[in-house]
Amino acid sequence: MQSSGKSVIFSAPSGAGKTSIIKPLMSYYPQLELSVSATCRQPRPGETDGVEYHFITLREFNQRRERGDFIEWEEVFPGIQYGTLRQEVERIWGKGKVVLFDIDVKGAMNLKQALGSSAITIFIEPPSIDALRQRLEARGTESPEAIAKRLARAESEMAYAPRYDRRVVNDDLERAVQETVAIVGEFLGR
Repeated sequence: MQSSGKSVIFSAPSGAGKTSIIKPLMSYYPQLELSVSATCRQPRPGETDGVEYHFITLREFNQRRERGDFIEWEEVFPGIQYGTLRQEVERIWGKGKVVLFDIDVKGAMNLKQALGSSAITIFIEPPSIDALRQRLEARGTESPEAIAKRLARAESEMAYAPRYDRRVVNDDLERAVQETVAIVGEFLGR
């Protein structure tokens, strides 16, 4: 894909604090706009089409994939696909903004390959797997089995961290936000 703008690509294991870093980052840099991914999964309660995701049918997803409408896509579970639509990225660039991606590690690697030097990849990591376990348990929203699955996935995701342009260890949220603001500012040429 020929880039006409810049992109910032974030990934992190669940519970690493990525969302807690992205929110203040977007306030600091109003030129950032979050890309909304497409998926063929059913919306969860409270989700709105075009806000959390662009919800489309599996048939439409496959048709659009075959037409080349996606910069990247991934089948996360059988019959459940997620992807980044070219038109979403072009819409944001068309407004003169910088695209911000909050995406899994495989999607991030595919986007970086497609976008090249016009994109920076940033991996947010917990200080340790034990610290991540404590954060997930403190949420109190998941069973021990679900936490064990998230931790196993986190370990496989963290294996991708060396492939990112920059890594931020979130052991102190305020410091991690400041570090991320500096990294993005340097990338944007501030």
